[in-house]
Amino acid sequence: MSGPPDARRGPGRGPARGTDGTRAPAHADRARRTALGALAVAPAALLAGPGVAAAAPTGSVLDALREGGCVLLLRHARTDPGVGDPPGFRLGDCGTQRNLSAEGRAQSARLGASLRDAGVPIGPVRSSRWCRCLDTARLAFGRVEPWPALDSFFGGRTGADAQTDALRRWVLAFRGPDNAALVTHQVNATALLGGWLEMGETVVLRARGDTLETVGRFATDA
Repeated sequence: MSGPPDARRGPGRGPARGTDGTRAPAHADRARRTALGALAVAPAALLAGPGVAAAAPTGSVLDALREGGCVLLLRHARTDPGVGDPPGFRLGDCGTQRNLSAEGRAQSARLGASLRDAGVPIGPVRSSRWCRCLDTARLAFGRVEPWPALDSFFGGRTGADAQTDALRRWVLAFRGPDNAALVTHQVNATALLGGWLEMGETVVLRARGDTLETVGRFATDA
């Protein structure tokens, strides 16, 4: 099974399309945007401001994580050099994909250790089915549930809107009591948040009614 690669791409999202792939009428686009507007704030507001993450959660961010009910959205840890995946790569066959580097594996392990040492409770752990994401989750949290909504869609926008909507709805519905961890790709994070996450960086989200709130962000060094 193959899938699209993960690489740097802007946050633009395509128009609504019918089941045959043709563009939906303008009124359908407008209706869809109106419905989505009730679910969450504009993505640009979620990662607005300087893109500099702290090395670890501290202060009010750490307090919120210890309290529970937050979602940690992670971009997978650092990888071997390259963009996307080799031609013909297959999901379920890590040898055909771009994988975590030794630095990235250490980065993942340190992330999990730092959260445990800080007394941050972690409940559900979900991940893209790409090996670099699954390995990030396993090394950090010791367990993972693959979730296709977190799969990279850089190589083709088919399904991107549905995946992002499913992710947004899940985060909005999450209430704890622990925190959830979701491991995904840059393009998915950009579609949801409207900003850029470095490899191994985490943004902490929390639902406030029908909107998403960014509690903070941090990036554990390898």
